[in-house]
Amino acid sequence: MGLDRRLLFNLDGPLLVGVLCLCGIGVAAISSATHTGSQPDVYLKQLTMVGLGVACLLIALVPDYRGLVDRSPLLFLAMIGVLAFVLVFAPRIAGTRRWLVLGPLQLQPSELAKLVAVLLVSKLFAESRKESLGLLDLAAPGAAVGVLFLLIAAEPDLGSAFCLVPPFLTVALLAGLRPRALLALCLAALVVGGLGWQFALKDYQKTRILSFLDPARDPRGAGYQKIQSQIAVGSGGLLGKGFQQGSQSQLGYLPARHTDFIFSVIAEESGFLGVSVVLGLYLLVLWRCLEAARLARDRAGAYLVAGITAVLAFQVVYNVAMVAGLVPVKGLPLPFISYGGSSVLASLVGVGLIMNTRMRRFVN
Repeated sequence: MGLDRRLLFNLDGPLLVGVLCLCGIGVAAISSATHTGSQPDVYLKQLTMVGLGVACLLIALVPDYRGLVDRSPLLFLAMIGVLAFVLVFAPRIAGTRRWLVLGPLQLQPSELAKLVAVLLVSKLFAESRKESLGLLDLAAPGAAVGVLFLLIAAEPDLGSAFCLVPPFLTVALLAGLRPRALLALCLAALVVGGLGWQFALKDYQKTRILSFLDPARDPRGAGYQKIQSQIAVGSGGLLGKGFQQGSQSQLGYLPARHTDFIFSVIAEESGFLGVSVVLGLYLLVLWRCLEAARLARDRAGAYLVAGITAVLAFQVVYNVAMVAGLVPVKGLPLPFISYGGSSVLASLVGVGLIMNTRMRRFVN
């Protein structure tokens, strides 16, 4: 089925421009962060994935989002199968099983699982006709998200797994979750967190949290990333040190500088001014996303947009706070900017679904 050209008049230009600007900044930052390393052309791979992601964004505009929401249970079952396949058959890379190797591409299904989870909870909550929701009303969507959470956490990839929580809570609150139920969820989270610390978290994960509280306890180990990131961010000053001139990134002091800590490179090389531009673009993108949720023609559309927006906002806030040393180090990429084909692809597809919803706000 083709796209009605009349819908293109409702295309959200500012959202698309903001996202493309962030992708361009990401390619430039990756080029700067890696040009002195062993992979100076890694930015070309990112540029290729951005191009593929934009193509997928355009494809995501074609089908009516309501059809995708209606088919979300099938997508959910397919995603469970893919994640289970990854756990059993995917190659072990850096001690984890996260990636499907498809020729020259490595696809991380957990990134796409976030979108599938949002589609499913949007359907389940939209079909509820209750004005307010209690804990029992969260059982079905909560169980579905919980299955994805456990499969992703088993890879292990707790960062991506926790990204499923913000959209679930956001959609539940919009659907009318009672304050008492929310309080009960918070108390349950505290209990689960305590049990998880005691029985589930591995030693290296506990060390990350302890090093966040006191980086000096292991300055050359678990606390090293946080210390070097703070040095990079603080040394940028007002205008930064200039493109490809950051000492922390260019001399290799900053680990994961083109992936999870790419924001540190931007802060060091472009300073407060560059950081303000990047954060301003994120504010523009999130504002347009929230506007799309407000204009959605039905509850399923509003929930879909709000859920995807919650995923993007959570990753932006956590990643920026992480490089500033405000939260523990966790493997969460900065949307549209960090190196990683799966992250860029999933983020652009998510934006495509948001634009899809806005374009069809006048359609009967």
